[in-house]
Amino acid sequence: MSQDQLIKNCKKKQPKAQADLYKRYASVLFSVCLKYAPNYTEAEDILQDAFITIFDKITQYKNKGSFEGWLKRVVINTALQRYRKPGVYSLVNEENIKEVEVEVEEDAIPLDYLLSIIQELPDRYRMVFNLYVMDGYSHREISELLTISQGTSKSNLARARMILKEKIETSLHSLQTKSHL
Repeated sequence: MSQDQLIKNCKKKQPKAQADLYKRYASVLFSVCLKYAPNYTEAEDILQDAFITIFDKITQYKNKGSFEGWLKRVVINTALQRYRKPGVYSLVNEENIKEVEVEVEEDAIPLDYLLSIIQELPDRYRMVFNLYVMDGYSHREISELLTISQGTSKSNLARARMILKEKIETSLHSLQTKSHL
């Protein structure tokens, strides 16, 4: 079945079409969930909540732009709503923020390890990091999505990068020490 027909059938709330849509996109969308969730179980919950929203709001998709992009936005919004709480985002003095860059040889650190340390970030840092670095949102867009200031977005990104840099450096140091033994 073509994607257009699948979407039409889902708009008609046909269970077979909904099951087909789930089968077709679940693995791609689950990888998005993993970026925003602190663990595998939470990612599964986000995916299920997102599909409920997708099936409920699919009539809002007007065949403009990428359907997969629309699905990913629903997943991201579902994840953000899960972690949107008063006081979750904190402001750090912007004058103390330094851009943190980490240079690592490609393949020096396994992708699953990188994902795991991103998942270990506190919610506020993980959300901003993923929106900015992984999904290309601007600080203005992040501030609107999370109802925080742009300064808070910038400071949370800087803190996330510092934490990740420290963990990567520790990991690389540990690998280098083991290789010298």
